[in-house]
Amino acid sequence: MHTTNEIRRSFLDYFASNGHEAVQSAPLVPYNDPTLMFVNAGMVPFKNVFTGLETRAVPRATSSQKCVRAGGKHNDLDNVGYTARHHTFFEMLGNFSFGDYFKEQAITHAWTLLTEEWGLPAEKLLVTVYHTDDEAFDLWKKIAGLPESKIIRIATKDNFWAMGDEGPCGPCSEIFFDHGDHIWGGPPGSPEEDGDRFIEIWNLVFMQFEQAAGEIVGNLPKPSIDTGMGLERISAVMQGVHDNYDIDTFKALISASESLTGVAAQGENRASHRVIADHLRSTSFLLADGVLPSNEGRGYVLRRIMRRAMRHAHLLGAKDPLMHRLVPALVAEMGQAYPELGRAQPLIEETLEREEVQFRRTLSNGLRLLDEATADMNEGGELPGETAFKLYDTYGFPYDLTEDALRSRGIGVDKAGFDAAMAQQKAAARAAWKGSGQAADSEVWFDIAEREGASEFTGYTSTTGEGQVVALVKDGREVAAAEAGEQVVVLTNQTPFYGESGGQEGDRGEILGANGLRIAVVDTSKPLGRLHAMSGIVESGTIQVGDAVHLAVDVERRDAVRANHSATHLLHAALRNRLGGHVTQKGSLVAADRLRFDFSHPKALTEDDIAAIEAEVNAEIRANEQVLTRLMTPDDAIAAGAMALFGEKYGDEVRVLSMGRSSSERTYSVELCGGTHVRATGDIGLFRIVSESAVSSGVRRIEAMTGEGARQWLIGRENALKNAAGLLRTTPEEVEARVAALLDERRKLERELADAKKALALGGGSAQAEAADEEVNGIKFSGQVLQGLDPKELRGLLDQAKQRLGSGVAVAIAVNDGKASVAAAVTDDLTARVSAVDLVRKGVETLGGKGGGGRADMAQGGGPDGSKAADALASVKALLAG
Repeated sequence: MHTTNEIRRSFLDYFASNGHEAVQSAPLVPYNDPTLMFVNAGMVPFKNVFTGLETRAVPRATSSQKCVRAGGKHNDLDNVGYTARHHTFFEMLGNFSFGDYFKEQAITHAWTLLTEEWGLPAEKLLVTVYHTDDEAFDLWKKIAGLPESKIIRIATKDNFWAMGDEGPCGPCSEIFFDHGDHIWGGPPGSPEEDGDRFIEIWNLVFMQFEQAAGEIVGNLPKPSIDTGMGLERISAVMQGVHDNYDIDTFKALISASESLTGVAAQGENRASHRVIADHLRSTSFLLADGVLPSNEGRGYVLRRIMRRAMRHAHLLGAKDPLMHRLVPALVAEMGQAYPELGRAQPLIEETLEREEVQFRRTLSNGLRLLDEATADMNEGGELPGETAFKLYDTYGFPYDLTEDALRSRGIGVDKAGFDAAMAQQKAAARAAWKGSGQAADSEVWFDIAEREGASEFTGYTSTTGEGQVVALVKDGREVAAAEAGEQVVVLTNQTPFYGESGGQEGDRGEILGANGLRIAVVDTSKPLGRLHAMSGIVESGTIQVGDAVHLAVDVERRDAVRANHSATHLLHAALRNRLGGHVTQKGSLVAADRLRFDFSHPKALTEDDIAAIEAEVNAEIRANEQVLTRLMTPDDAIAAGAMALFGEKYGDEVRVLSMGRSSSERTYSVELCGGTHVRATGDIGLFRIVSESAVSSGVRRIEAMTGEGARQWLIGRENALKNAAGLLRTTPEEVEARVAALLDERRKLERELADAKKALALGGGSAQAEAADEEVNGIKFSGQVLQGLDPKELRGLLDQAKQRLGSGVAVAIAVNDGKASVAAAVTDDLTARVSAVDLVRKGVETLGGKGGGGRADMAQGGGPDGSKAADALASVKALLAG
């Protein structure tokens, strides 16, 4: 038996031994196609190579690419768990030729690998070709020796591939495996082609034409090869099973799910275990590649996948959160091939657990609403879209989860109604998701990059330099010259100006030239990731393409930016040391006056956390160690312990930044980073955290200052303290004690004032209060109307009256700011005859209010009309008199 890991390794080794560069899988978030939500095919990372926007030193490549199809055009989510070959996450094995070999060698490689290296029986294989591709037809006969009956011509788009209406396109040749006549189905092109007997295992795309406006306009100058073979499908074939979920990887994950739930993967529970196993893979890999659950975009799709799996865990009767407990099984199966799983394991587990705990709180309510809404529906019925939207909006149910919950009962969902309700609720949801990857650049930048190549950045070692103007861009178009008063973007063959990227703001400064030329550079950007474009205003003179110019970066600003950027690396390390290895960078801003650092962490930092992190960073600054930069391959850098940001695109060579003190085990901070940095940590000067806050679920933000900015911030705080000390007529050191004494003094004065107001309200003492005592209906009664008394004093006053009366009823009304509060007290021996609550409610009613409450022995209430206080007291007496 060939394990899935062995098959992946064997594929890559075969092509590597045949001159292909084995390329590591790109992250699931595409860097080169903003129209895609996730990478969904093996060729996606090579798109710019195929279109000529990028070049590679080696014209052949092979990879096992992580792919997700769970949204947009390629959405397999609904079918996952119920079919043999649908997945949200899968691996695409591929070999690629960028203008090197073509059809003959591609077919030779495919046939050799399948039949000779892997030993698949030739009689079990058949192929398809595009109906006009005689060349491919003849090559299959020649190379594989296949009879014409097993080379099927297909006239549909299934066998013709195009990148889009514009660009490369060409015919395909698909390889099918015959699982045997015991399974229903016919070969491709037959009436029974939708059956499961003949399964496509490999697609060879022959890019040979150029397409414009959907029409072929000519041949490509360098025909290329793009192939894709699903690892799960070929593993099923090589392991002698028909169902992808019966291969070793899925069997291990399903076994772990069975063990933790105590429910066998049989009968109606079979689909649930499959959903859990599949969605465990997609959610874990997405989390490892930097996607976090949210309510929009990629994060929303991730949350939908998570919650679908969590609902199936609920169906299996799992009493406690399940998904996070399955992560170790996944890491054991796939962690060797994809080390990012192991590195991100703590974050994956914590996120899955937190999401499942949260989802379980709302799941039962949502399912109850769904059951109520469909109680009278039979098979073939349809849930109103408004109800489906309520599930989504109120209970957090994704639409597809609602569909999935009703699938077993044969009930559909009104998708149009759901969409209409969504559109009415949020205008932002009306627009279809088009991806949030790297923004599409204007075509002008591609033209310049193709013509001139990448800008040479000299700013790591210098802040000034000479350059030749290679392009000028104004209003999105190339121009030959720009004059005083015009805004223009300048590109030179080399420049010390850093283009905004990696969170670091672009440089500012000036461009000087002959005949009094001066351009104030206000920003520098980085189109296509390889051009340094300096945006500015021509203040004097004229600039022309071909001019030699002097470039000068604003040094003071650059130094401040460098200090802040370097501090983010120290901060990142300190956060991981203090909070744990799950902390990863989720975004940053490096400006001249401040830095902002977003990181993964589930809860707010404590004051002790912040103090410890700040102290640790400042300790590294004071150590004043040299900052070392090395150029390495990404693999070597990560092997050396460098932190990489998954989701970032790294070239064949990366800058590895080592910062801080070193021990026998490690250097304090080692990261991949292309930004500008200090030469030694002491150049940062000082580090001060000024705020810590939440950005979104599971993401925190720290804002901080360094160097002179931090010093000025502290001076401002010190001046504020000195000013406070002056007002308090004490020293800064004694401010805390002086403020505490003043607060004590204030509380004492407030008590004295309250006592004075009480005495004044009582008319100066208890004699007058006693004179107010009388007898009503055989009951001793004390009634008073008190002006300006705080209502809070009424209860204490009545307690005194009760003690004085011994047996009786006391009522007091306090009038303040036109309103009145009435309180009544009844001694314990009379509560069976008289209720304080009844007396208060009568008084409140006279005061124009409602209610009043308490106990039979003590009650209080209020009304808006203080002018009727005397009437209210009279009404209480009348009620007592009976």
